Amino acid sequence: MGARSSQAVDPVVSRRYSSESEAALVVRRRPHMVNGGGFVVSNSKQQEVFRVDGCGVLGTKGKLLLRSGDGDDLLLIRKMGGMVQALNMVHKKWEGFGYDNEGAQKLVFTLKDPKDSCLVQHGSIRILVHGKPKISTTRNIHNNNYVEINGSFAERACNIMDSDGRAIAKIRTEKEMEEMVGNKKDLYQVIVKANVDQAFIFGVIAILDYIHGESTVC
Repeated sequence: MGARSSQAVDPVVSRRYSSESEAALVVRRRPHMVNGGGFVVSNSKQQEVFRVDGCGVLGTKGKLLLRSGDGDDLLLIRKMGGMVQALNMVHKKWEGFGYDNEGAQKLVFTLKDPKDSCLVQHGSIRILVHGKPKISTTRNIHNNNYVEINGSFAERACNIMDSDGRAIAKIRTEKEMEEMVGNKKDLYQVIVKANVDQAFIFGVIAILDYIHGESTVC
Protein backbone atom coordinates (compact mmCIF):
# COMPACT_ATOMS: atom_id res chain seq x y z
CA MET A 1 0.00 0.00 0.00
CA GLY A 2 1.38 3.38 -0.98
CA ALA A 3 1.98 6.14 1.53
CA ARG A 4 -0.86 8.58 2.02
CA SER A 5 -0.49 12.13 0.83
CA SER A 6 0.56 14.66 3.47
CA GLN A 7 -2.15 17.04 2.26
CA ALA A 8 -4.90 17.58 4.82
CA VAL A 9 -8.27 19.26 4.53
CA ASP A 10 -8.35 22.34 2.29
CA PRO A 11 -8.51 25.72 4.07
CA VAL A 12 -12.06 26.60 5.12
CA VAL A 13 -11.55 30.07 6.60
CA SER A 14 -8.13 30.98 5.21
CA ARG A 15 -4.72 29.44 4.57
CA ARG A 16 -3.41 32.33 6.66
CA TYR A 17 -4.47 30.43 9.79
CA SER A 18 -2.52 27.26 9.03
CA SER A 19 1.05 26.45 9.97
CA GLU A 20 3.81 24.63 8.11
CA SER A 21 4.43 22.54 11.23
CA GLU A 22 2.23 20.87 13.83
CA ALA A 23 0.88 23.35 16.38
CA ALA A 24 0.17 22.69 20.06
CA LEU A 25 -2.44 25.24 21.19
CA VAL A 26 -3.97 25.72 24.62
CA VAL A 27 -7.64 26.51 25.27
CA ARG A 28 -8.55 28.39 28.46
CA ARG A 29 -12.19 28.95 29.36
CA ARG A 30 -13.18 32.42 30.51
CA PRO A 31 -15.44 32.79 33.57
CA HIS A 32 -18.95 34.11 32.92
CA MET A 33 -18.84 36.46 35.87
CA VAL A 34 -15.72 38.28 34.64
CA ASN A 35 -16.04 38.64 30.88
CA GLY A 36 -19.11 36.80 29.65
CA GLY A 37 -17.65 33.34 29.16
CA GLY A 38 -16.31 31.85 25.95
CA PHE A 39 -12.70 30.80 25.64
CA VAL A 40 -9.26 31.97 24.53
CA VAL A 41 -6.72 30.03 22.44
CA SER A 42 -3.01 30.67 22.89
CA ASN A 43 0.17 29.34 21.29
CA SER A 44 3.41 28.06 22.80
CA LYS A 45 4.57 31.67 23.30
CA GLN A 46 1.40 32.38 25.33
CA GLN A 47 0.16 34.72 22.60
CA GLU A 48 -3.58 34.86 21.99
CA VAL A 49 -4.31 33.52 18.51
CA PHE A 50 -8.11 33.08 18.67
CA ARG A 51 -10.98 33.79 21.00
CA VAL A 52 -14.59 32.67 20.97
CA ASP A 53 -17.49 34.73 22.29
CA GLY A 54 -20.83 33.16 23.11
CA CYS A 55 -24.15 34.59 24.23
CA GLY A 56 -22.65 35.95 27.44
CA VAL A 57 -20.85 38.49 25.26
CA LEU A 58 -23.05 38.63 22.16
CA GLY A 59 -26.37 38.62 24.05
CA THR A 60 -27.97 36.09 21.69
CA LYS A 61 -28.44 32.38 22.38
CA GLY A 62 -27.35 29.98 19.67
CA LYS A 63 -24.82 32.41 18.24
CA LEU A 64 -21.02 32.21 18.44
CA LEU A 65 -18.26 34.41 17.07
CA LEU A 66 -14.69 33.32 16.43
CA ARG A 67 -12.18 36.17 16.32
CA SER A 68 -8.46 36.27 15.63
CA GLY A 69 -6.02 37.37 18.30
CA ASP A 70 -6.04 40.79 16.61
CA GLY A 71 -9.82 41.03 17.03
CA ASP A 72 -10.82 40.35 13.41
CA ASP A 73 -14.12 38.48 12.93
CA LEU A 74 -13.39 35.11 11.28
CA LEU A 75 -16.47 32.92 11.74
CA LEU A 76 -20.07 33.67 12.69
CA ILE A 77 -21.74 30.47 13.85
CA ARG A 78 -25.49 30.13 14.24
CA LYS A 79 -27.77 27.41 15.52
CA MET A 80 -30.57 26.89 13.02
CA GLY A 81 -33.96 25.24 13.56
CA GLY A 82 -36.90 27.56 14.23
CA MET A 83 -40.51 26.46 14.04
CA VAL A 84 -40.67 26.66 10.24
CA GLN A 85 -37.26 25.10 9.71
CA ALA A 86 -37.97 22.28 12.13
CA LEU A 87 -40.76 20.97 9.88
CA ASN A 88 -38.20 20.21 7.17
CA MET A 89 -35.34 18.98 9.36
CA VAL A 90 -34.78 15.75 11.22
CA HIS A 91 -32.00 17.38 13.24
CA LYS A 92 -31.29 20.94 14.15
CA LYS A 93 -28.02 22.17 12.74
CA TRP A 94 -25.26 24.70 13.10
CA GLU A 95 -24.03 26.82 10.21
CA GLY A 96 -20.64 28.53 10.08
CA PHE A 97 -20.23 31.67 7.98
CA GLY A 98 -16.89 33.09 6.90
CA TYR A 99 -16.35 36.44 5.22
CA ASP A 100 -15.20 37.26 1.69
CA ASN A 101 -12.81 40.08 0.78
CA GLU A 102 -15.68 42.59 0.83
CA GLY A 103 -16.94 41.48 4.25
CA ALA A 104 -19.99 39.61 2.95
CA GLN A 105 -20.92 36.40 4.76
CA LYS A 106 -20.54 33.04 3.02
CA LEU A 107 -21.60 29.61 4.28
CA VAL A 108 -18.49 27.48 4.83
CA PHE A 109 -19.64 24.53 6.94
CA THR A 110 -22.68 22.80 8.46
CA LEU A 111 -22.86 20.56 11.52
CA LYS A 112 -25.98 18.62 12.46
CA ASP A 113 -26.70 18.97 16.16
CA PRO A 114 -26.41 15.39 17.49
CA LYS A 115 -28.54 13.90 20.24
CA ASP A 116 -27.02 13.91 23.71
CA SER A 117 -27.10 10.11 23.81
CA CYS A 118 -24.92 9.97 20.71
CA LEU A 119 -22.34 12.18 22.38
CA VAL A 120 -22.33 10.12 25.56
CA GLN A 121 -21.83 6.92 23.56
CA HIS A 122 -18.83 8.42 21.76
CA GLY A 123 -20.57 8.45 18.39
CA SER A 124 -19.01 10.33 15.51
CA ILE A 125 -20.17 13.78 14.42
CA ARG A 126 -19.83 14.84 10.78
CA ILE A 127 -19.26 18.40 9.56
CA LEU A 128 -19.97 19.16 5.91
CA VAL A 129 -17.59 21.68 4.37
CA HIS A 130 -19.06 23.86 1.63
CA GLY A 131 -17.57 25.67 -1.32
CA LYS A 132 -14.73 23.41 -2.44
CA PRO A 133 -14.66 19.89 -3.90
CA LYS A 134 -12.52 17.41 -1.98
CA ILE A 135 -9.35 16.12 -3.61
CA SER A 136 -8.84 12.63 -2.23
CA THR A 137 -5.57 10.77 -1.84
CA THR A 138 -6.25 9.10 -5.19
CA ARG A 139 -6.62 12.56 -6.75
CA ASN A 140 -10.26 11.90 -7.67
CA ILE A 141 -12.40 15.00 -7.22
CA HIS A 142 -15.71 14.48 -5.44
CA ASN A 143 -18.12 16.60 -3.43
CA ASN A 144 -18.05 14.69 -0.13
CA ASN A 145 -15.83 17.21 1.62
CA TYR A 146 -16.34 16.66 5.31
CA VAL A 147 -14.59 16.09 8.62
CA GLU A 148 -15.67 13.86 11.50
CA ILE A 149 -15.23 14.06 15.26
CA ASN A 150 -14.52 10.73 16.91
CA GLY A 151 -14.31 10.23 20.67
CA SER A 152 -15.58 12.26 23.59
CA PHE A 153 -15.25 16.04 23.68
CA ALA A 154 -16.71 16.05 27.20
CA GLU A 155 -13.73 13.96 28.34
CA ARG A 156 -11.33 16.01 26.19
CA ALA A 157 -10.36 12.84 24.37
CA CYS A 158 -11.35 13.10 20.71
CA ASN A 159 -9.92 13.48 17.23
CA ILE A 160 -11.06 15.53 14.25
CA MET A 161 -10.61 13.41 11.12
CA ASP A 162 -10.61 14.39 7.45
CA SER A 163 -12.69 12.47 4.89
CA ASP A 164 -9.74 10.15 4.17
CA GLY A 165 -9.71 9.07 7.82
CA ARG A 166 -6.61 11.01 8.86
CA ALA A 167 -6.48 12.84 12.20
CA ILE A 168 -6.04 16.56 11.49
CA ALA A 169 -6.51 17.69 15.12
CA LYS A 170 -6.49 16.05 18.54
CA ILE A 171 -8.19 17.37 21.66
CA ARG A 172 -6.74 16.21 24.95
CA THR A 173 -5.84 17.23 28.46
CA GLU A 174 -2.55 16.68 30.24
CA LYS A 175 -2.23 15.66 33.87
CA GLU A 176 -0.17 18.76 34.64
CA MET A 177 -2.91 21.01 33.24
CA GLU A 178 -5.65 19.26 35.21
CA GLU A 179 -3.67 19.50 38.43
CA MET A 180 -3.04 23.20 37.84
CA VAL A 181 -6.67 24.23 37.32
CA GLY A 182 -8.53 21.34 39.00
CA ASN A 183 -10.88 20.85 36.04
CA LYS A 184 -9.82 19.48 32.65
CA LYS A 185 -12.64 21.41 31.00
CA ASP A 186 -11.13 24.75 31.99
CA LEU A 187 -7.72 24.19 30.40
CA TYR A 188 -6.92 21.72 27.65
CA GLN A 189 -4.72 21.23 24.60
CA VAL A 190 -5.49 21.00 20.90
CA ILE A 191 -2.83 19.56 18.58
CA VAL A 192 -3.41 20.73 15.00
CA LYS A 193 -1.54 19.06 12.17
CA ALA A 194 0.57 21.01 9.70
CA ASN A 195 -1.25 22.80 6.85
CA VAL A 196 -4.64 22.53 8.57
CA ASP A 197 -6.89 25.59 8.93
CA GLN A 198 -6.76 26.28 12.68
CA ALA A 199 -9.58 28.82 12.57
CA PHE A 200 -11.92 26.14 11.21
CA ILE A 201 -10.83 23.68 13.91
CA PHE A 202 -11.67 26.13 16.70
CA GLY A 203 -14.96 27.04 15.05
CA VAL A 204 -15.91 23.38 15.35
CA ILE A 205 -14.68 23.25 18.96
CA ALA A 206 -16.82 26.31 19.75
CA ILE A 207 -19.93 24.36 18.68
CA LEU A 208 -18.93 21.33 20.75
CA ASP A 209 -18.47 23.63 23.74
CA TYR A 210 -21.99 25.01 23.26
CA ILE A 211 -23.60 21.60 22.72
CA HIS A 212 -22.14 20.41 26.00
CA GLY A 213 -23.46 23.48 27.82
CA GLU A 214 -20.07 24.87 28.70
CA SER A 215 -18.37 28.29 28.48
CA THR A 216 -20.21 29.70 25.45
CA VAL A 217 -23.70 29.12 26.88
CA CYS A 218 -25.53 31.74 28.99
